[in-house]
Amino acid sequence: MTLPLDTLIGALKAAGERTRLRILALLDDAELTVKDLTAILGQSQPRISRHLKLLAEAGLVDRHPEGAWVFYRLSENPARSIARDLTSFADAADPALTRDRERLAQVKREHADLARRYFAESAAAWDTIRALHVSEASVEAAILDALGGRRFDSLLDLGTGTGRVLELLAPLYNRAVGVDASTDMLSVARANLDRAGIANAQVRLGDIYNLPLPRDSFSLVTIHQVLHYLDDPERAIAEAARVLRPGGRLLVVDFAPHALEFLRERDAHRRLGFGHEPMRQWIEAPGLALDKAIDLSAGRGPEKLTVTLWLAHDRRILMADKPAGREVA
Repeated sequence: MTLPLDTLIGALKAAGERTRLRILALLDDAELTVKDLTAILGQSQPRISRHLKLLAEAGLVDRHPEGAWVFYRLSENPARSIARDLTSFADAADPALTRDRERLAQVKREHADLARRYFAESAAAWDTIRALHVSEASVEAAILDALGGRRFDSLLDLGTGTGRVLELLAPLYNRAVGVDASTDMLSVARANLDRAGIANAQVRLGDIYNLPLPRDSFSLVTIHQVLHYLDDPERAIAEAARVLRPGGRLLVVDFAPHALEFLRERDAHRRLGFGHEPMRQWIEAPGLALDKAIDLSAGRGPEKLTVTLWLAHDRRILMADKPAGREVA
């Protein structure tokens, strides 16, 4: 990695201050708000905000607005390595850094407690739906089987919710982003990622129809149990296709068609499942190819739901690289 001389000097100047180095060390471990950093570092909000502004201007940290909050994290651009290299030279036993880590652990515990309380309030409805379909363990096993065990570069999980897909696929990706429209669910996801020790995944507030992400950005995009909440699932799939790299894959997991109207009335389901043919059309419209569709049945009965996995790939790949035998299961 190389940087223009002025960029390098600007990054070094911005990092060359005691508090800002401590901030960089903290952001290397977690996404944090100004409020979090104020509590950890024991400094005023205006002062912390000023330090973050300088670090952001130097390209060392990124800021991500989320409702009334703004989350900060080490930048994804090449200057990130400067921040990590500089903080790696610091003595981990330094009293200030030790206190910072202890206070960060306390902040994480507080975040986790808030997330648990929120999730507990929603747990009854979630458990009711889970009882209607095949077990989550079976769905997750099918996801892993469909994707195979080969590592890939980048994952985007749309409607990430609790961040479970980010956890499940963590052994396979180099980096991951989860996007959700609910700040409460993002708090749950952050707490879960912290608990699991997953540092190469982050979550962001975003609109599934208008993602704040560039074209051709991700190796795999997942949409897990999200489309049935949407007015326009086809548009969401088209936006997912936009951010897929050539040859990248799209995995959709949702319910097959059913007649459980109470899910629409009680749990805000806009669609009562999806058939294979409409899903194929939506996937092929933006230029993807459907590889397979896998139905996971919970058994017979009018109140049993079938979960379907649809796996597709971006057609922009050399024919010689296309695996043989791509058929819809």
